[in-house]
Amino acid sequence: MSVELLGDTVHTALLARILDGRLGPGTSLSVPALAAELGVSRSPVRDSVQRLVAEGIAVSTPHAGARVATVTAEDLSEVFRVREVLDGLAAAEATERVDREGLARLAELVDAEEAASAETPEPARDAGLDLEFHAAMRELSGNATLADTLRRLEVRAHLSGAGLWAEQRHRELAVAEHRRILAAVEAGDVAAARLAASAHVAAIGVRLRRAQLTLA
Repeated sequence: MSVELLGDTVHTALLARILDGRLGPGTSLSVPALAAELGVSRSPVRDSVQRLVAEGIAVSTPHAGARVATVTAEDLSEVFRVREVLDGLAAAEATERVDREGLARLAELVDAEEAASAETPEPARDAGLDLEFHAAMRELSGNATLADTLRRLEVRAHLSGAGLWAEQRHRELAVAEHRRILAAVEAGDVAAARLAASAHVAAIGVRLRRAQLTLA
């Protein structure tokens, strides 16, 4: 395996652990411990941790090392308010640009989410499928600046949302909301696509706040 491919594999593995809650907010990202756990040398782990820091998923403190970022309720509220606007914009621009191949890709992703929702919850898999759908939508927008901004915001939103993916109702709602977005994109209805995407993000924010209140 090439160095670059190994680095991507390690980064993916660490991200999966963060998204499913195994590495929760504030958890130390010990390079030696993670290298031993993953069965790789320290170099790709160190590079992956630095990449997570650059992406805002982890924070580094002098003499203390890196930790998974902690997202406060205020941070999360800000992230979702911005995402409501930008996800809507991405869906609108994707609707104007998408071709048959792009539509087929979105449909396959939603079908995969629906199939997964009928199985036992696997937070890492389910969160990953959600991220894939949103990644495809922002890429189909053709707006590189928008895509890069949304990628960072989406992962930060998932930092505090790992618990939602263990809830069957949330999984079903997410699929239904993605299908509404897909239907609008397929119909070429720019306004409806924007509205459906914005409403989806707003709904996730509400469900997440409710889950946090329940745990408080």
